[in-house]
Amino acid sequence: MILNLTNAQIGYLGRGALATVELSIAGAAGGAMIGLPTALMLVSGGRFARLFSRAYVHIAQGIPLPVAMFVVYFGIGLLGFDVLPVIAASVALAVNAGAYLGDIWRGAILAVPHTQWEASESLALNYAQRMLYVILPQALRIAIPPTVGFLVALIKNTSYAVVIGMAELTYSARILNNTTFEPFVIFTLAAGVYFVICFPVSRFSMRLERASHGNGKNIDQESIK
Repeated sequence: MILNLTNAQIGYLGRGALATVELSIAGAAGGAMIGLPTALMLVSGGRFARLFSRAYVHIAQGIPLPVAMFVVYFGIGLLGFDVLPVIAASVALAVNAGAYLGDIWRGAILAVPHTQWEASESLALNYAQRMLYVILPQALRIAIPPTVGFLVALIKNTSYAVVIGMAELTYSARILNNTTFEPFVIFTLAAGVYFVICFPVSRFSMRLERASHGNGKNIDQESIK
């Protein structure tokens, strides 16, 4: 049944898949740039910084992503600026991802044993050095599984960009379905493409997690010697 699709139709779906990948990368990168400072403020920021970061996390997590995309897309338009759907979707994804990643990474930082914090303080390291050389490397190993799980969900959440007319994978599949009237074929093919995009991310995270734990064991053994 897939053979009934023309090369042009398959190419159109492929361009939608490429847009999904680009949007996922933009959302993940923006979310990481927002999430790390948010996590640090939640853990050890001043009173105002903690209140601000908590408010941001609660508000961003409490607003459904499609609504956030509407707010960004039409809100910027009210200011007199024309914004492309891809820009609005990227901003909304980054703000949403930043809140979740900040919360995930906060938990990972706090999961580092308290003895490690005390040991770094005993070495007379300043705050930045303690975080950079002692706490964050250990928190990274803890944060890999939940972070990658969220990133896989983020890839699938790019489908919400259809609400503001961005031609990503789901939008492309819907347009093709309107012309071919073969919903099972089109959306099954789209589901397969989503799997092809998400599966390597999950596999890479497993390899990264094994490598990080291996490095951690080597470091522990060297420190004992």
